[in-house]
Amino acid sequence: MNDSKFSYENFSTRTGFNTSVRHVKSTLSFIQDFSDKRNLADALNEAVDSGAVSSVQLPVVSAMVLKDKFGYSFAAKNLDAPIGEDLEKIADEVIGWNAVDLVLIYFHPDLGPIIVNPKNSDHWKLVGQLRKNELVTAYAGSFTKKADPAVCKKALDRLFSLLEGQTGKIPADLLKGDCAYRKAKPVKEAVVKPARKAPAAKKAGRPGKAAAKKGEEPVEAAVEVQEAAAPVAAPAAPVALVAGSRMTPMYSVPVTNELFHNGNVEAWKRIVASFEAQHKGLTVMIYYDNERITNINSLFKWGKVKRGTSIQFVVAGVDIKDVAKLQKYLRQGASSAFEAFLVGAPSSVLNLF
Repeated sequence: MNDSKFSYENFSTRTGFNTSVRHVKSTLSFIQDFSDKRNLADALNEAVDSGAVSSVQLPVVSAMVLKDKFGYSFAAKNLDAPIGEDLEKIADEVIGWNAVDLVLIYFHPDLGPIIVNPKNSDHWKLVGQLRKNELVTAYAGSFTKKADPAVCKKALDRLFSLLEGQTGKIPADLLKGDCAYRKAKPVKEAVVKPARKAPAAKKAGRPGKAAAKKGEEPVEAAVEVQEAAAPVAAPAAPVALVAGSRMTPMYSVPVTNELFHNGNVEAWKRIVASFEAQHKGLTVMIYYDNERITNINSLFKWGKVKRGTSIQFVVAGVDIKDVAKLQKYLRQGASSAFEAFLVGAPSSVLNLF
């Protein structure tokens, strides 16, 4: 490859040079992992969790190690009719493909690249859901020798068929080989002491009482109001997530109010703001009809979202918690009992979590 006038531009500063050196060192360490027949996605996800590698490095490292160094076959596709949820069942089949080692990179529209060992069911939980026209790149090869390109092509074609919900007979030549799945050893999690909560400024009524009057399921905790420095705003994009961030599956919240109007919108905004204020580093992302909504007000206008429809949400970040309680509050916020969350000044933050 010929040098261009921009080939070495990143080395012109100390920061750029050191970043490049760290990238090279980490790439070399992943090459070393192949001597122990370790799947690259298993190694890279561990590195992402520890903060040693960022998600933007995943496609670059994968291409260099798998394609250039070890000659893996690869294919990329924008999915035509993706399977959607329940991706873990893909691992039930491909775990038996001993003829090939597989790595898949899914380019998530919000989280960025996510690397997956298709034989590892835990990795599919990181993806959550696939949608039409989203990009997936897959690699197939062997740890110990150059794999038969014809077998790799069969594996890649079959893998994309599974991603798009198609079924069929498994090619027999995918079943025998020396690339059997080896489950990674569990990593001990560090014990983090929870931070002490700041005392609340004042208490307001319990939303559970308001819910009881309307026949809704009462919430467990009282709403506490804390003064905030700025008005509560809807979640904004793009999402800034730290290394090791993950995303929950998509949860649906049914709208039980006759119309999801401005009061419901404000309740949702304040519930989300309370959750994100209590759980620093976690982000709530809202979807409607499988489309990311970055400004709730732009979608939930009077009469557009009616009773019986559903709004989806996911939580992204590290050490995700309180999702069940968040879902419970959002269900009430989408009901006729939404007023319980409109206590205090507009610039205040509810202490719900």
